[in-house]
Amino acid sequence: MGLLKRFEERLEGLVNGTFAKVFKSEVQPVEIAGALQRECDNNATIWNRDRTVVPNDFTVELSPGDHERLAPYANQLGEELAGMVREYAKQQRYTFMGNIAVRLERAEGLDTGLYRVRSRTEAGSAPGAGRDAPGLPPRPPAGPPPMPLPGGGPPAPAYAPQTRVRHWVEVNGTRHQISRATLVMGRSTESDVRIDDPGVSRRHCEIQVGEPPVVRDLGSTNGIVVDGRPTKHATLRDGSRIIVGSTTIIYRQAEG
Repeated sequence: MGLLKRFEERLEGLVNGTFAKVFKSEVQPVEIAGALQRECDNNATIWNRDRTVVPNDFTVELSPGDHERLAPYANQLGEELAGMVREYAKQQRYTFMGNIAVRLERAEGLDTGLYRVRSRTEAGSAPGAGRDAPGLPPRPPAGPPPMPLPGGGPPAPAYAPQTRVRHWVEVNGTRHQISRATLVMGRSTESDVRIDDPGVSRRHCEIQVGEPPVVRDLGSTNGIVVDGRPTKHATLRDGSRIIVGSTTIIYRQAEG
C-alpha cells in the first residue's frame, strides 16, 4: 500500500471519523501530504554521495474558509503530516537538520480550495540531526579567534558554509529535480525518470552528482551522445545535451 494511501486511512480513524467528514470539502489532506513530499524533493540538498538534506519546517497556507474549518484539528493534522514526511524521508534516504514541524496558517489572498506550502531547513535537537549529524560537515571546535593574516589583512574565516547547488534535467519540456546522488533514466517504470522512447533501453544511463557531475551509459543498446559526441562516460556542465534514442535530455545546475 502506498504511503499517501496509508496516511489517508489513518486520518479516517481519527476523532471518531470527524476528519473524514471535515475533509469532504475543498482541501484534502492527501493533497497537502503530496505537496510536502514534492517540497522535500524540490529543495533537497546533496551534501555527499550518501547524505541528502531536506527541509524539516513546513508552513501550509490556507484560504480563510479552509483555515477556519481545519483550525480545530490543526495540531493532530500537523502531527500526522509530520509523520508522513518522516516516513517519506526514510524511503528516500533523506536527512533532516532538526525536528519536523508542520503548521497551518491563514492566508487572506487565497481562494477556497487553494493552498501554498513554504519550507525551510531549521537546525534543532532531533536525534542524529543538527550538529555532528552523520554525513554533515562538523562545526569547528570552540577556541580562540583566528589569527590575522600576515600584512594586516582580515582574519581567515574559521568555517565557510558550503554553497548549495541545485541539479535537474529537462526531458521533453518537463523538469525533473535530481534530489539524490544518482539519477537513473530509461524506459522502465522503475527508472527515476521514465522516457517513453522505443530507442531507449529499460535502464539506459545514469547521472551521478559529484565534483564533477557525470553521465554513464548503463550498457544500453543504442548508447548515449553527450554534446555531440558518442560516449560511454562524460563530464557534465550546465546546459549539456544528452541524446538517448530520439530524446534529448538537457542537464542543468545552478547555485541557490
